[in-house]
Amino acid sequence: MADSHALPASGALPGAPTPPPPPPAPAAPAGPPVFAPLKGAQLVMGTVALSLATFMNVLDTSIANVSIPAIAGDMGVSPAQGTWVITSFAVANAISVPLTGWLTQRFGQVRLFTASVLLFVLASWLCGLAPNIATLIAFRVLQGLVAGPMIPLSQTLLLASYPRAKAGTAMAMWAMTVLVAPVAGPLLGGWITDNISWPWIFYINIPVGLLAAALTWSIYRSRDPGPRRVPLDVIGLVLLVLFVGAMQIMIDMGKELDWFESGEIILLAVVAVVSFMFFVAWELTDKHPIVEIRLFARRNFVAGTMALSIAYGLFFGNVVLLPLWLQQYMGYTATWAGLATAPVGILAIVLSPWVGKNVSRIDPRKLATVAFVGFAAVLWMRSHFNTQADFMTILIPTLLQGAAMAFFFIPLQAIVFSGLSPQQTPSAAGLSNFVRITAGAIGTSLFTTVWESRAALHHAQLTEVINTGNDTAMATLQQFMASGMSREQALASIDRLINQQAYTLAVTDLFYLSAALFFVLVGVIWLTRPTLGAAVDAGGAH
Repeated sequence: MADSHALPASGALPGAPTPPPPPPAPAAPAGPPVFAPLKGAQLVMGTVALSLATFMNVLDTSIANVSIPAIAGDMGVSPAQGTWVITSFAVANAISVPLTGWLTQRFGQVRLFTASVLLFVLASWLCGLAPNIATLIAFRVLQGLVAGPMIPLSQTLLLASYPRAKAGTAMAMWAMTVLVAPVAGPLLGGWITDNISWPWIFYINIPVGLLAAALTWSIYRSRDPGPRRVPLDVIGLVLLVLFVGAMQIMIDMGKELDWFESGEIILLAVVAVVSFMFFVAWELTDKHPIVEIRLFARRNFVAGTMALSIAYGLFFGNVVLLPLWLQQYMGYTATWAGLATAPVGILAIVLSPWVGKNVSRIDPRKLATVAFVGFAAVLWMRSHFNTQADFMTILIPTLLQGAAMAFFFIPLQAIVFSGLSPQQTPSAAGLSNFVRITAGAIGTSLFTTVWESRAALHHAQLTEVINTGNDTAMATLQQFMASGMSREQALASIDRLINQQAYTLAVTDLFYLSAALFFVLVGVIWLTRPTLGAAVDAGGAH
C-alpha cells in the first residue's frame, strides 16, 4: 500500500504552485553528418572515380619529366628553363595544400573536389594550347593551384565510402594508384612526345578528368556536409605566396642573371627573407593561422619533416635530372628515357603493402633507414655511370630504387605524426606536405643549376688537356678530318664529345653528392622518438 504522505514525483509540496519548467539544456554543437558506407555498384564506381582523379593528378608530376627537352626545343628555351614547367606546378601545388582545410569547410568537400577536377581539366587543356613558355608556366601554376585539394579529398571521400573495418583495404587501393602513376608517367610521356606531340601529355587529362568528375558528382553529391563560413588567414596567405614565389623565382633565374650580381636576384632574395620573417611572426600570433608553425616545436615533427623534405628534394631532383641527361647527352629518345626511368615504381608496388602492414609493429626509424640506405646505394651505383653505360646498366638502379621508395613515405609519415592529437593531424598533414612539395621544387631547380655549373667546370678542365701537345687529341682530330670533315667540323665534333663527357661527369658528381646526403639523413631520423602505432596520414604522398 502506497504511503499517503509520499511527495509527488515532482518533489513539490501538495497544494504548492507548480514551478516553471527548467530551461532546456543548450544543444550540443552538431558535428558533420555521418554517412553510411556505399555498397555494390556505387562503391565500385565511386572508388574508380576517386582513383582516376588521383591517378591523373599524380601522373602530371612525372609525365612531363621526359618531355622537357621537346618542350624546351619547341618553345625556343634551354632545357634548364624548360624545367620551370615542373617547378611552377610543384610550387603552386605546395601553396594550395594548406588551403585545403579552409576550402573544404567553405565550399563542401564534394563540391570542392568536383570543382578541382574540372578546373584541373581546364588548366590541362590550356597547357596544351600554350603558345610560349611564359604562358605554359602560367597555366601550370593554375594547374598546380587547383590540384592541391584533390589528393587529401580523394582520401577523405574514399574512407567515408567503406566500412571502418575495411579502411585499410581502401587505403591500400588508393596507395596502388599513387604508386602506379610514376611508372606510367615516363612511359606515357615518352611515347606521346615521340609519336604524337608534347601537348597531348596534357590533353589526355581531359577525358579522364571529365569522367572522374561526372562519376564523383553523381555518386557523392548527396553525401556532402555542405559549406559553412570560416575565417581565412588572408595576410598569412599573401605572405606565404610572396615568400615561396620569390624564393623559387630567385632559384630558377639565378644562373641566368649571374646570381647576386643582379639587382633582380637581390630584390627577390630580400622579398623572400622579409616576407618569410613576417609570415612566421604572423602565423605565431594569428587566431586562425593558415599553417600551424608551432608544430615545429615538436621533436618528431621537425626532425621527421626535415628528413622527409630534404630526401624528397634529393629524390625529385634526381628523377628530373636523369631523363634530361639521357636525352641530351646519351642519345636516348623520350620513349627510351621513359623506359629507363619508369620501373622505379615496380618494387614500390610490391613492397608497400608489407610496409603499411608492419609500420605499427616495427620501429619506423628502422624502416626509414632502409629507405635512405637504399637511395644512397642506388645513387652510388649511378655515380659510376659513364658515356659507355648501356641500357641495362641504367635500368638496374632505377628498378632497385623502387624498393627504397616503398620504405620512404609511410615510415617517415608515421614519425612526423607520432605524438600528435587527432585535432592536430590535419594541420600537421598540410604543413608537412607544403614543406615537402616546396623542397621538391627547390631540389629540381638546384639540381639543374648545379649540373650546368659543374659541367662548365669539367668542360674547362677537359679543354685544357686538348691542345697541340696532346697526341690523342691530335690523332682524333686527324681521324675526323680523314673521314671528310673540315678542320672546323672536326673541332666541333670534338667539342660535342667534350660536352658529353663534361655533362656526364657533372651528373655523376650530383649522384655521388646525393648518396652522401642520404647517409647523413639517416642520422637525422634517429634524432626522433616515435611511438609504435602512430597514425599515418598518406595525404599528399605523391
